Amino acid sequence: MSKGFASNARMTLLGLGVLSCFVCVAVRLVFLHVVDRDDLLKLIEKARHQVVIEHARRGVILDTHGGLLAASRPYIELGFDPQVMRPEDEANWPKLASLLRLPEAQLAETLRRRPPAVVDGDGRTRPVQYVKICEGLDDKTYDQVQSLHIRGVYGTRNYRRVYPSGSLAAHVLGYINKEEVPVTGVERHFDLYLRGQDGWIESEKDGARRELAQFRSREVPAQDGYDVVLTIDSVIQHMIEEELRHLAAQYSPNFATIIVSDPATGAILGLASHPTFDLNEFNKVSFEVQRNRAVTDVIEPGSTFKIVPASAALNEQLVTPVSSFDCGSPTVVYHGRTLRLSKDDHPFQTLTVADIVAHSSNRGAAHLGLLLGENRLYDYVRRFGFGQPTGFPLGGEVRGLLEPPSRWDGLTITRLPMGHAVAATPLQIHYAMSVIANGGVLLRPQLVKEIRDPTGAVVRRMVPEIRHRVLATSTAATMAQLLAKVASAEGTAPEAAIPNFEVAGKTGTTQKIIDGKYSSTRHVASFIGFFPASRPEVVLSVIVDDAKMPHGGIAYGKAVAAPAFKRIGEQLVQYLDIKPVSGVRRNYFAVEGGAR
Repeated sequence: MSKGFASNARMTLLGLGVLSCFVCVAVRLVFLHVVDRDDLLKLIEKARHQVVIEHARRGVILDTHGGLLAASRPYIELGFDPQVMRPEDEANWPKLASLLRLPEAQLAETLRRRPPAVVDGDGRTRPVQYVKICEGLDDKTYDQVQSLHIRGVYGTRNYRRVYPSGSLAAHVLGYINKEEVPVTGVERHFDLYLRGQDGWIESEKDGARRELAQFRSREVPAQDGYDVVLTIDSVIQHMIEEELRHLAAQYSPNFATIIVSDPATGAILGLASHPTFDLNEFNKVSFEVQRNRAVTDVIEPGSTFKIVPASAALNEQLVTPVSSFDCGSPTVVYHGRTLRLSKDDHPFQTLTVADIVAHSSNRGAAHLGLLLGENRLYDYVRRFGFGQPTGFPLGGEVRGLLEPPSRWDGLTITRLPMGHAVAATPLQIHYAMSVIANGGVLLRPQLVKEIRDPTGAVVRRMVPEIRHRVLATSTAATMAQLLAKVASAEGTAPEAAIPNFEVAGKTGTTQKIIDGKYSSTRHVASFIGFFPASRPEVVLSVIVDDAKMPHGGIAYGKAVAAPAFKRIGEQLVQYLDIKPVSGVRRNYFAVEGGAR
């Protein structure tokens, strides 16, 4: 009989097996705590370490009266960590789908998704720990989601930019794209103030992604963005956009622009262009529609430009309002050369300076330009702001076209005074007229009224900026009264007259250049003016490019733009409570003097 089941050999073998296990454990411990210690600690720290971004709220954009134009609406984006999802939580998935208003099958497919591992910056592969489920949750819904206690499902707070008025002032405000990048307008050019500074919390988390607050090492609070208050008045902006819709429906233009400003400060009260778009659906329109035509497109100003030679000749004391010129002759001798003058729409003979302005005589404007000479005329054109940026604070504007006298041909001296051989943006034309309305100075367009911090305190207030003086105050006052005759029964635009108010302004009907030639059927119609003429309170420009007349014919400024000017002007009179001025008009036609 044997001595027992456990022989010495077997006991020895068993002992060696147990010893080898302890040796393996010891070796593994050495590797874990000595050899690979640093690398493993980095992995553990990386797994437990978390930096939670606290998004800053972007500042709002307000109109001049505090009306909300752009805001950031808070929302929660819901996602899940595939690495910690538990099978036992699947029973609550239908409830989650109901809260999120998602089909159960779609939600289940999302939650079962296991994306492949990704490679991080140091070349290591790591599992994906976040998959988006949906966004746009409010706090109440998120609280209900959390009450389901589905492990691994969590939310991140963020903000979405919204524009409560849709398309109102779209070309001024600009927008934030899907990548949260400001693209155009105020959103882009005042992003430094608006965007704020994100904060963050640096701490550790447990296996359920819960923060271990005792290990929080750093906390930087978010700094919300500043608010930008514009000079835009939402009511006026709405007025001009409604008028643009009316013009678009009636004339189907290529584009149209309306600008309203305060002549004393240069503050833009309203600026709109057609076509326009809804800022909340910017991705549904082309960049062509998103262009701010008031500063990106150029046109020949046409007869609205005649204020330049008339003002310059008066300012240089070369003429008075009653100085007369022969506008019946088709030619004129200048520096020993015979130059042919452009035709007028109606045949004239002798016209005074006042009549040249009122009747918009091409030949009369040419005579004034010839009286000034090339260099002096060019100098005044520049002083009125043509051929250079206006300083529009949102950028994107073009300089227009104005060649120096050294590059003029033989006819430019007769064509430039009538608004040919020069191209300008609607904003340049508008602020050229503002020179006369504000007493003779060229102002920089003002669009931002002030900047406020998140508490509402004003941190920066914008002030009017004068670029330079263009005309003597007396010359500007004289021109204002001459332009008032344009909107009378004797002038070219009685359609712009507002009952009981002196309207000063200028019509423009410019032939478009098509294939290098002036077209006889396609025009730019405009009326640029201000009122009351003796005490200007508002400057208003209406420019309509390539209007299609319902029954054919030429789209004259008096027929297309002047009535729109009147309709808007009558609304502005009521809204701004503008009072008529009586008994202050001077009779310039009794002034002695003639051409000098």
